[in-house]
Amino acid sequence: MYVYNDLSRKKEELTPQTPQHYKVYVCGPTVYDYFHLGNARPFIVYDTLRRYLEYQGFTVDYVQNFTDIDDKVINRAHEEGISCKELTDRMIQEYFVDADGLNIRRATHHPRATECIPEILNMVQTLYDKGYAYVLDDGVYFDTGKFADYGKLSHRDVEEMETQARVQSNDAKRHPSDFVIWKFKKEGEPAWPSAWGEGRPGWHIECSAMNKKYLGDTVDIHGGGQDLIFPHHENEIAQSEAANDKPFVRYWMHNGFVNVDNVKMAKSLGNFFRVRDLVQYYPYEVLRFFMLQAHYRMPINFTKELLDAAQNGWQRIKNFASNLAFLLEAEEAEDGLAAQDVQDICLQARKAFEAGMDDDLNTADAFAAIFGLVREVNSLLAGHKLQKEAIQGVQTTLLDLLEVLGLDPYAGGETSIPQEIWNLAQERQAAKTAKDYAKADALRAQIQAQGWKLEDTAEGPKLSKA
Repeated sequence: MYVYNDLSRKKEELTPQTPQHYKVYVCGPTVYDYFHLGNARPFIVYDTLRRYLEYQGFTVDYVQNFTDIDDKVINRAHEEGISCKELTDRMIQEYFVDADGLNIRRATHHPRATECIPEILNMVQTLYDKGYAYVLDDGVYFDTGKFADYGKLSHRDVEEMETQARVQSNDAKRHPSDFVIWKFKKEGEPAWPSAWGEGRPGWHIECSAMNKKYLGDTVDIHGGGQDLIFPHHENEIAQSEAANDKPFVRYWMHNGFVNVDNVKMAKSLGNFFRVRDLVQYYPYEVLRFFMLQAHYRMPINFTKELLDAAQNGWQRIKNFASNLAFLLEAEEAEDGLAAQDVQDICLQARKAFEAGMDDDLNTADAFAAIFGLVREVNSLLAGHKLQKEAIQGVQTTLLDLLEVLGLDPYAGGETSIPQEIWNLAQERQAAKTAKDYAKADALRAQIQAQGWKLEDTAEGPKLSKA
C-alpha cells in the first residue's frame, strides 16, 4: 500500500515500525457541540484506513482523543450554567450516538485531555528543562526559534508563519510563532496545579502527550483534516521531537475539506450542517457513502443533489444485496451456474478493490470495483440461474468489501423478512395458483400495509422494504 505523506509531499510505501502492527493517532473533536459533516469526514476516512489495514492482516492500535478543556468548552459551559465536565460528558455521549450511527468503530483508546494532565505537565517540564520553553505572565510558551525544523510539515517559511501567528500574538513572546503549552488560570476557569502555578493545557500539547502515553515516542500514522497542518500538527512535531529527541510521525495524512458552495464548511463561518440534523433526511449510511465516494485528499462539495445521488447509489447496492438474499431463500437451482462460474468475477472485483485501496486509500476506485461486481453479476443473472454456492460466493465478496468501507447493506434488518410476511406471501402465491385473484390482491394489500413491497419473479415472490 502507498499513501501520500504530507511530510515528504509524495506517495510512499506504507510499512509499520513493528511487523504486522500499526500505531495510528487521529485528532478527535472538541466536545462542546454536536459534530458537523466537515468534522465527520476525518472520523470516517481514518476509520476506513484502520479497517483496511486490519483486512490486510495487521493489528492496529488506534487512538482518537477528546479535547474536553478549551476556550470553546469553557464558554459554552458558562452559557449553559453548568460545569465543563457536565458539558463534555454529555457531548461525548452524543458524539458516540452519531459515530455509532456512521459505523465508526471505537478507538483502542479515547483519551480526554483532562485525564492526561500528569503526562502533559511532564512534557511541559521536559521542554522547560531542555530550554525549549519559557514563562510569560499568561503561561508557559514553546520557543519555536529553538527548534531548527519548525515548518517542515507545512513547508512555510518563518516569515509567513510569523505573519499568520501575529493575529493572536502576545507582544512579549520571543517569536510571533511561539505558542502556549500551559495557560495560567483565569477567573471562572478549571485549573490544575503545576510548578508554574495553576492553569490548564494549551491545545497542541495534549495530542503530543497522548501520543507518547498510548503509542510511544514515534507514531506510524497521524491523521486529521488539512486545516490542522498549521499550526496544530506543526506544533505537535516541534514539541514532541524537542521533548523526545526522536522522529514523531512517519506518515502524515490529511483529508480535504467539505465545502458548501465551494467554501469550507466551518462553525466559525456558520455554513455547517450537523450530522444529527442531516440524519433527519438522510440515513447515517448514506452520509458515510457520500464521504467515501471521493478520494480523501480531494475537497467534497456539499449539495442536496450530490447527497441524493449518494442515496441512489447506495440503494443500488442494497437492492443487489437484497436480491442475493432473496435468491438464497428461493428453491435451489440445481441446473444453475456453479461457484467456479462466478469465481473469476469475484476475484477480479476483489483485486480491483484492493488496487484502489492500495493506491493512497482511493475509496472512489474501491466503489467502482463494487459497482463492477454488481453490474457483472446482474448481467449474468439476466440470462442464467445460479446455484446457492455461487450466490453465497458473490454475497461473501460483496460483504467483505463493504465491511472495509464500514457499510452493511443488511443493517437495520431491511432484508431480514419477518416470518409472518413470508407466510402472507406464500398464502398469496397459493391464492394465485388457485386463481383466487381477489384473495391474492387482498393479501398483497395486507403485505404493503405493513411496509413491504412484493414483486413476482420466476423464482417466486420477492419481498423488499417499501
